[in-house]
Amino acid sequence: MVHFPRWLTVLVLIVSLCGVIYAAPNVFDRDRMAGLAEEMPDWLPLKQVNLGLDLQGGSHLLLRVGWETLEGERLQAVIDGLRRELRTAGIGYTGLGVSGNAAVFTLRDPSRGGEIDGLLAEIDTDVEAEVGGDGSVRIVFTEAALEVLQDNAITQSIEIVRRRIDELGTNEPNIQRQGDERILVQLPGVDDPQRVKELLGQTAKLTFQFVDENTPVQQALAGNLPPGSELMPSTEADLEDAVETHYVIRKNIIVGGESLIDAQPTFQDNEPVVSFRFDSVGGRKFGEATRENVGRRFAIVLDGGVISAPVIRSYIPGGNGIISGSFTVQSATDLALLLRSGALPAPLTVLEERSVGPGLGADSIAAGQTASLIGLVVVIVFMVMTYGLFGLMAAGALLINLCLLLAVLSVLQATLTLPGIAGIVLTVGMAVDANVLIFERIREEVANGRSPISAIDAGYSRALTTIIDSNFTTLIASVLLFALGSGPVKGFAVTLSVGILSSMFAALLLTRLLVVTWLRRTRPSTVPI
Repeated sequence: MVHFPRWLTVLVLIVSLCGVIYAAPNVFDRDRMAGLAEEMPDWLPLKQVNLGLDLQGGSHLLLRVGWETLEGERLQAVIDGLRRELRTAGIGYTGLGVSGNAAVFTLRDPSRGGEIDGLLAEIDTDVEAEVGGDGSVRIVFTEAALEVLQDNAITQSIEIVRRRIDELGTNEPNIQRQGDERILVQLPGVDDPQRVKELLGQTAKLTFQFVDENTPVQQALAGNLPPGSELMPSTEADLEDAVETHYVIRKNIIVGGESLIDAQPTFQDNEPVVSFRFDSVGGRKFGEATRENVGRRFAIVLDGGVISAPVIRSYIPGGNGIISGSFTVQSATDLALLLRSGALPAPLTVLEERSVGPGLGADSIAAGQTASLIGLVVVIVFMVMTYGLFGLMAAGALLINLCLLLAVLSVLQATLTLPGIAGIVLTVGMAVDANVLIFERIREEVANGRSPISAIDAGYSRALTTIIDSNFTTLIASVLLFALGSGPVKGFAVTLSVGILSSMFAALLLTRLLVVTWLRRTRPSTVPI
C-alpha cells in the first residue's frame, strides 16, 4: 500500500485540483455569479449548487386534474360505436347523445331492449345499460371503471407535468399527488411562474384531421352540421390575419399525438415553425393519408382549436412534417416542448398559487454554514491533537473532500435543501472515519515493533476491507433513500452518497498519497502518531 504509481499520483492531483476549481464559484455571491455567467465563456466552471424551495424560495402550485373530461370522451366513443352497432343490427332509435355522465337514447321498439347489453359488450366492457319499460336507455360507467379512469388520469398527469417542468430547466421539483384529484407542484427558484402555469394549463392534445370541405362554415355556424363533422375555432396567433376564424372538421382522426416521437422549434423561410416526427406506425398512417388525399386540406388540431389547415400538395413519406402559423420564437419553443412532453390525459386547473420567499432560506443557509464550519473546525482540531502530523494531513484531505462534494453537486446541478445541508454536515463527521481506522491500525502495528514502512503498509492494507464494508453499507441505505424517497429526502440521499464516495477518495487515495510522499522524502525511524 506504500507503493504509489506515478499515473495514480497524477490522477489524484488532477481530481483534487478539478474539485477546487469547480467548487470555487460557490464561494461567491449568487447574483454576481449569475452576471459573470452571461459574460464569461461557456467552458468555464461557473455553475453553483442549486438551492431548493426551502432555501431560495420559488412557486407553489396546487392543480386539479379534470378527469371528468375523460369520462365524456369515453362516452362519446361509446356513442359512436353504438350508433354503428345499432344500424348494423337494424334497431331503430331516437335522441342518441350525452346527458350528464350518461349516454341516453330511446328505442323505437322497446321489446328489443334485451339486445343492448350484447351490443355494448362489443364496444366497451366498462359500461352498463339501464333499459326502461318505455324503451329509454341510459348507459353509464361502472364504479370500478371510474376509479381506474381517475387513478390513471392522475398518474399520467404527474408524469407529463414532471417532463414539462424538467425541460423548463428547474431541478428536482417536488411533484406529488394530493388526495384523489389534485397534484402539488413546488418549483424552486422559478422566476417566471406565469409561463409555467400557461404550459401546465395546456392539455397539448394534438390530432391531424381532414377538413370537411363539403359543409360551408356559415351553415355550421347556423347549427346545421352533418354527422361525423364538428365546428372548431381557428387558434392562430393573430386571428385578424387568419384565413378563417372557424373550420368544419371531420371527427375521424388521421394520426394522434401519441404517435409523435419528437418536435423541435426551427425556421422556414425566416419564420418560426415547429418540425415534428412520427413513429413508424404514425408515419405510415400519415404517409397513406397524404398519398390518397392530394389536393385536400387537413387540419392540425391542438386542444380543440385549429392551429393550421394546409393543403396536401404531394405525398409526404417518412412521417416528418412542419407546423407553420403565426408563431413567435417563444411560442414555437413552447409548442415543441408541449408536444415532446406528451398530451395531458385531462385538463389541469390551478386551484392555488403561492410564492415562497427566501427569508427563511437565508437564515437556514447561515445556520447550515455555521454548523458546517463549527463541525469542520472541531474535527480538524481533534485529528491534529490526536494524530499529530498524520492528523494534519487528514485535515487537508477533509478540505479537499468538501471541495469535491460541492464540485459534484454543482456539475450535476443537484438541488440542495435543508436535509441536504444536514447530509453535508454528516459527511464532515464521517469523512475522517476511514482515517481514524487506518491511523489506529498503524498505531497498533508500531506498538508491535514494526518499522515505519511496514506499519504504514499494514495499517492501510488491513483497514481497507473494514473501510469499504462500512461505507458500502451506508451507500446502500442512501441509494434506497433516493429510490424510494421524494423531494428533500432525495436531496439528503444525493449529498450523503456523493459525500461517501468523496470521503473514500480522500482517505484511501489523497491522504495515503500525502503519507507516502512524506515517508519517501523523510525516511523516518519512527512514526509520529
